[in-house]
Amino acid sequence: MYANEFDATMQMIRGKWKILILYELADGDGRFNQLQRTLSVTHKILAEQLQQLMTDGLVQRHDFHEQPLHVAYQLSQKGQSMIPVLDTICDWGLAHVDRDQLTSVLCDETE
Repeated sequence: MYANEFDATMQMIRGKWKILILYELADGDGRFNQLQRTLSVTHKILAEQLQQLMTDGLVQRHDFHEQPLHVAYQLSQKGQSMIPVLDTICDWGLAHVDRDQLTSVLCDETE
């Protein structure tokens, strides 16, 4: 149960890794090991975050039923609809936070 619509939205994307995962998957399918290397995240944390994103309906898992195991993750339609929201939050942050206070910039297309 959520307190309101803002609480529901923020709980779906809260945490250090979920937004990064969503942005990685916005460019297309991602395999687990590829995401782990790109994000420099532990196996345990990535598995937990992906599971939470799948539970919230933002990410889908596609098992190719091959050996060796081949699994890809992609944004669901609901997850794709979150990208413009994240872009807006990024734009606000770029406009109102001094870049010297940012360790990285995720959404500035000029970089």
